[in-house]
Amino acid sequence: MAIEASIRLADERDLAAIAAFGAAVVPDHYEPIVGRDVALEQVDVWWTDAQLHSAWRTGALLIAEDDELVGVEELGLLEGEPVVWKLYIGPERRGEGTGSRLLHAAIAEIPRPASRVMLEHFAGNEPAAAVYQREGFHHLRTEPAASGDPAAATVWRARPLDGH
Repeated sequence: MAIEASIRLADERDLAAIAAFGAAVVPDHYEPIVGRDVALEQVDVWWTDAQLHSAWRTGALLIAEDDELVGVEELGLLEGEPVVWKLYIGPERRGEGTGSRLLHAAIAEIPRPASRVMLEHFAGNEPAAAVYQREGFHHLRTEPAASGDPAAATVWRARPLDGH
């Protein structure tokens, strides 16, 4: 049985490990859903040093770790509303509750009086959809992908924050 991962805000020393985690996990996760090119594009756009430094500077980058990095979560804003931009767990640690714990830790970081938190995922990412539904995120809208691939459409979800 795996050791329960600890969760904390990332610091600047973690950024290289976070980038390496993204490069190792994201392409293999997305390739069967949206194809290799789109999967690699996710790393090239969202896991760069500049993007990770920006997320870290806002104080909204969390990690799950035991002896190594096993999960990453990024919380940001879109038009003034909190958004979970990243929630990734290494494949060897999926299904153990680490993702839910990381998500709850991120939600605890959201300043109130925000009334909800949003997130997005590829329509073809059915495991993510199931987790988010279980965590109380309801469907807001689906935006078609520029490629026309229905699996690459962006599904937006939201869940109310406690007390709303």
